[in-house]
Amino acid sequence: MSTSDVDGICEHLDVCKLGKISDEELFKQPPPAKEDCPICFLRMPSLPTGRRYKTCCGKVICTGCWYAPVYDNQGNEIDDKKCPFCRIPTPYTDEEADTREKKRMELDDPIAIRNLGNYCRDGRNGYPRDHEKALEFWHCSAALGYAGAYCNIGLAYEYGIGVEHNRTKATHYFELAAIGGNVNARHNLGVNEENAGNIDRALKNFMIAVGGGHSNSLNKIKELYLNGHATKDDYTTALRLYQEYLGEIKSVQRDKAAAAHERHRYY
Repeated sequence: MSTSDVDGICEHLDVCKLGKISDEELFKQPPPAKEDCPICFLRMPSLPTGRRYKTCCGKVICTGCWYAPVYDNQGNEIDDKKCPFCRIPTPYTDEEADTREKKRMELDDPIAIRNLGNYCRDGRNGYPRDHEKALEFWHCSAALGYAGAYCNIGLAYEYGIGVEHNRTKATHYFELAAIGGNVNARHNLGVNEENAGNIDRALKNFMIAVGGGHSNSLNKIKELYLNGHATKDDYTTALRLYQEYLGEIKSVQRDKAAAAHERHRYY
C-alpha cells in the first residue's frame, strides 16, 4: 500500500498553528484523563506494552483481556484467536491487517492515522520512508483528538527526525500532548525543564506524569530528592500517586499476561 492511497484523509484538517500556551493551561488539574479497558473496565495502563489496538473494531484493550481466552455463548473456549471485543478473527496476513487499518483510517480513526505516520517515519509495513507524510498524518491524528500524535511531532523536532531540530517547536508539541493527557510528553517536558535548570517546573511536570503512571518520572523525582532539589514530602506524594495508579490498573489477568511474556508488561 502506498501513501497515495490515503492522501485524502487529512485534506480537510488544518495543521496546528504555534501559539503561546499559558502555565495555567499547562499545569491545570486534574492530571491526565483516565481511560478504561472496554472489556474489564479497569483503568488502562499507560505503558504501551500494556495495551493493544484492534484494527477490526478500533478499540484499545488491555493486554490482560487480549491475552485471556475467548469463549463462545455456551462457555466453550474458542480455538481460533478472535478479538475479545467484537469477536472478529485475528488477521493472518500483513495484507489483511493493512486492509483493516486502511478502513479505520477512512473512518477518521486517529490511532490508525497516527500508526500510518509511524509507518511512514520508519519505512515499514509496505510504506516508503517519508517524513513529510509522517508529520502530515500525525497532525491529522492530533486534530482528531489523539494526543499521542503531538508527542510524535515533538520527538521529530526534538531529535531532528526528518525536520530541522527545533527545541521551541518540540516543546510546543510536547505541551499540546501533555495537556491532552500523554504522560510521555509530560515526562519529556520535565526532563527539558530540569536540563534548563527550571527545577520547580520540572517537578510539576514529573508529578503530573507520575499520577498518570510514568515510572521514570517517579525515578526523576527520587533523584531530585536525593540531590536536595525536592523535598521529602514531594517524594512521598509521588510515591502515593504512583501506588494509587498501580492500585487502579493491577489485575490477576494482566499479571498472567505479563508473566507469559515481556511484551505484555503493563507497569
